[in-house]
Amino acid sequence: MGYLFTSESVSEGHPDKVADQVSDALLDEFLRQDPESKVACETMVTTGLVVCSGEVKTRAWVDIQNVVREVLKDIGYTDSSYKFEAESCGVISAIHEQSPDINQGVEREKEEEQGAGDQGMMFGYASLETDEYMPLTLDLSHILLQELAAIRKKGELMTYLRPDSKAQVTVEYDDNNNPVRIDTIVVSTQHDEFILPSGNTPEARKSAELQMQNKIREDIEKHLIPRAADVLPERLRPLFKNGYKLLVNPTGKFVIGGPHGDSGLTGRKIIVDTYGGKGAHGGGAFSGKDSSKVDRSAAYATRHIAKNIVAAGIAGEILVQVAYAIGVAEPVGVYVNTYGTAKVDLNDKQIAEKIEKIFDLRPFAIIKRFGLKNPIFLPTTTYGHFGRTPFTKEIQVAYEDKETFKKMVDGKELNFKNVEFFAWEKTDYVDQLKAEFGL
Repeated sequence: MGYLFTSESVSEGHPDKVADQVSDALLDEFLRQDPESKVACETMVTTGLVVCSGEVKTRAWVDIQNVVREVLKDIGYTDSSYKFEAESCGVISAIHEQSPDINQGVEREKEEEQGAGDQGMMFGYASLETDEYMPLTLDLSHILLQELAAIRKKGELMTYLRPDSKAQVTVEYDDNNNPVRIDTIVVSTQHDEFILPSGNTPEARKSAELQMQNKIREDIEKHLIPRAADVLPERLRPLFKNGYKLLVNPTGKFVIGGPHGDSGLTGRKIIVDTYGGKGAHGGGAFSGKDSSKVDRSAAYATRHIAKNIVAAGIAGEILVQVAYAIGVAEPVGVYVNTYGTAKVDLNDKQIAEKIEKIFDLRPFAIIKRFGLKNPIFLPTTTYGHFGRTPFTKEIQVAYEDKETFKKMVDGKELNFKNVEFFAWEKTDYVDQLKAEFGL
């Protein structure tokens, strides 16, 4: 029997995502100066205020005020009428030193014996739904908001747009779990009050709100949805052509938004960050945490495993769980669920045993495999940590090691290194997996 499934995404201007971006920008700056930094930064944002808290062990000195304000500028909070603006908002830091009780379980004489920074379970998921091996509903929600942000930042169309927005997509699936059509698209976007009431009456105000809502809906149908459809591969574009319902700013008006409309906290969008409700989630957030926290690093490792398993043709869909005890390097358990889609003559327990043989899941090995001591985390905070395209970029760092090189910039000799982003999205274990599974 067919069914409907829904996922949502939120924009970089959403208050919770503002908090995530500040936390990971701080983490990146600590790592840019000291790759051995241990960081757990939480951020709260509200009207005119950013509060940074948490625990850090580092040799770096970070200008927290400057980091916060640069993040807010990049998002687009540059207008005082938003009641939350990069240059004028207050910034409070309550960051202190990491607990030595936690640190003694993480740092060891031999770095390969590094223990997990906490107990817990982490999940990775992949399927054949999209070319990125991600759930289609989440992929569509992300694409809508990425395109909306691109329109807003270019400033030529829909010039009334403000930074805060959300999207939600409901897809109908058939009995074989194949997407048939888009059933519903919901887009809520903050906007200027670009049509004013003709008088000070409830009727005049309601009329102005309705005119704005209709104009935004018209622009979304005319500009946003065609752009989003063009991003998809040809095989998925017909999903937009089968009479979906479109709901735009369902309350009628969305002028008050961002941290002025709702307070934001780091780690409150963990489903947006991962798989949109598909698979499972262990409950641990990512942003603001260095890679010794397996909430983050092991979630990246399980996604890497899941994606490579599906890309290798071992299963059409897979959920991978790994669990740790604080201070212990080896995981306490690995679990696999292929949802009956396995293409090899092995049960899920046997597949899990092969995964343990192939992939080193100690925190040290995960960190080394993906380069997680590099300042690579700010780009992960918006539009999902998974399903992204890996890339390498030259970045400036404030230390020297065997991977750094010197360049002259404005008459100064500075240290740089080539750093890989989203390395956990590589399908670099496909050949090894095929050989191990006899494919």
